[in-house]
Amino acid sequence: MKAQKKLLSNMANKSVVQMFIDDTSSEILDELYRVSKEYTGNRAEAQKVIKDLVKIVVKIAVLFKHNRFSEEELHLAQTFKKKLHQGAMTAISFHEVEFTFDKAVISEILNSCRDMMLKLVGTHLTAKSHGRINHVFNHYSDPDLLTQLYNPNGPLKPHLSKICNGLNKLIEEGKL
Repeated sequence: MKAQKKLLSNMANKSVVQMFIDDTSSEILDELYRVSKEYTGNRAEAQKVIKDLVKIVVKIAVLFKHNRFSEEELHLAQTFKKKLHQGAMTAISFHEVEFTFDKAVISEILNSCRDMMLKLVGTHLTAKSHGRINHVFNHYSDPDLLTQLYNPNGPLKPHLSKICNGLNKLIEEGKL
């Protein structure tokens, strides 16, 4: 299992990952990258955030595949999934209904997801992986990023539309 985690995490780049995920998830990942790149103005930082995101998902998938989670942790994973679903619905709602955006609400949902994930993997992953989780969630829950993303006249608005369309599709398909 350790070898799988290490090998898969080393292969965690965009082209390899796209072979394993559906088109909709791939499009969302691409848009998240574009949002990060435009927001930070730093291609390397945007790549690092996405790479950290992919590594986290891969490592959790390996742990799940090898039945490493206790009953309590599996319950926490279900709670995390519900919170993530709530976050997706909230993001879509804020996008579709003008003047409803509240950066504090989305930021709180993402911070709550981060805390649940850290608790879930607490004894299974290293401090470096915990740092990756913090990096990803802190980046996307940044109130300034969220404000720019939801700015109706901002440059990130087209990316938000594509992300929300993808999230809607995943929800309709029962994947989120």
